[in-house]
Amino acid sequence: MIPRDAHSRLRTLLRGFPVVTLTGPRQSGKTTLARAVLPDRPYFSLEDPDVRALALDDPRAFLDRLPDGGVLDEIHRAPELLSYLQTRVDADGRMGLFLLTGSQQFGLLSDITQSLAGRTAFLELLPLSLHELATAGIVPPGIDDALLAGGYPALFDRALPPRHWFPAYVTAYVERDVRQLVQVHDLDAFQRFVRLCAGRSGQILNFSSLATDCGVSHNTARAWIAVLEASYLLFQLRPHHENFNKRLIKAPKLYFLDTGLLCWLLGIREVAQLAAHPLRGAIFETFVMAELVKTLANRGERPSLYYWRDSNGNEVDVIADAGTKLMPIEIKSGQTINREFFVSLNRWRALAGERAVSPTLVYGGAESFERQGVRVLRWNAVARVFRG
Repeated sequence: MIPRDAHSRLRTLLRGFPVVTLTGPRQSGKTTLARAVLPDRPYFSLEDPDVRALALDDPRAFLDRLPDGGVLDEIHRAPELLSYLQTRVDADGRMGLFLLTGSQQFGLLSDITQSLAGRTAFLELLPLSLHELATAGIVPPGIDDALLAGGYPALFDRALPPRHWFPAYVTAYVERDVRQLVQVHDLDAFQRFVRLCAGRSGQILNFSSLATDCGVSHNTARAWIAVLEASYLLFQLRPHHENFNKRLIKAPKLYFLDTGLLCWLLGIREVAQLAAHPLRGAIFETFVMAELVKTLANRGERPSLYYWRDSNGNEVDVIADAGTKLMPIEIKSGQTINREFFVSLNRWRALAGERAVSPTLVYGGAESFERQGVRVLRWNAVARVFRG
């Protein structure tokens, strides 16, 4: 097992809550982590039809088989069990009894929030971060290798090439989960929609344009984006509200959570294809954004990340909002630093004044240093962004 940064956080939560819910995309390592944290507890996967039938037909008898708690995998497959679980943990009173895992946000979070309010903590487990790969000594040799591979554990545990793994992943999980979450009458249209989203990663999201290009309604495009978010395949980065007397763009930006999947959807199968690909800059930006989200998720924190762009096109890629202080982060895929890299950061710092802290530039080069009062971090040092 590749050590996960969320391991210690998960143990801490189990000491303070009777139930902890571990969520994240399919194949991100939730089951492996859950069983590693509670190796001596009973384990049941509710994906198994026999186990699910037992849990739903006689939930009290099912929970009686777990007098000291256990791991209930893919709990979203049996949401009816949650009310009985509430009664059980209330009567027991011990902490760390049950560890639940689930892959879908739709329904799962609302069901758990209603049934286990105040009794469960949530932790998201996303695909492997660069820091986790470095800890395991398996960081890809170069930035393009890292972009193509992404972070799904199977690609590193089994040494599978991405071009062999992602087709099965998309068929087995992405399309299946979509059918469970929303009625998709035209699977071809949905597949086309997902690829159109891939071509827009790192861009401002325009639902009307996306719907028109795919040949679906505006409402369908919104519903499908929500499904992809619920399945942890992509996320929307909201614009920051601080206007500094400027007119701001109010639409979100779209990002995938894994560049390996993104590259596969874009038809990129080999590292050599990346160097001259017209979307390489957007793929690199997506990579850094995903690393920032993973770093915070592994700490159990909800990312307070935004972007800032005014109506004149002045933009900062990321604003990390810490309340009274704002950290601007700029992302550049180039390997050679030039003065243009600092223009947006310096312009925004002048507007923000004392609220701006630790301005940071993440780029595609191999060295980290400080220049013009800006931290410059190499591509494989993204985890250092939030270290002050």
